[in-house]
Amino acid sequence: MISQGNDPELDGKYLGTISQDFVKVAETLKETSYQIRKRGFSDYPIFPICKTDQAIGQLLIDRNEAETDWHYFATFLDEFVQRKLMDQPDEFKKTYKDPDEFCCLFVVDMEFTNFLFVPYPEDS
Repeated sequence: MISQGNDPELDGKYLGTISQDFVKVAETLKETSYQIRKRGFSDYPIFPICKTDQAIGQLLIDRNEAETDWHYFATFLDEFVQRKLMDQPDEFKKTYKDPDEFCCLFVVDMEFTNFLFVPYPEDS
């Protein structure tokens, strides 16, 4: 089962490359999150990221085209529940951070998976 929240192992191992990428993709992810919520698909947008192809969500940003370390996909909580990747959606909802301020990434790398909430950059 998938663990939830910011994990120290995840932070230490992945935060550098994720942070470098995030600066490049944050605006796109924030707009996509807004559209998912505005159109009524879900109040809980999730952006799976991985370095290879994976089956959760729809490809939003290809790492080869965007020159990033990670591929970015877009989905929402319902897909995780429907695929039985999460058995306690109410607990996830309690830990989910404000989607106008934080991006919910789902990091998928080999055998390690976890959620990571990354603050969007402040508007300049």
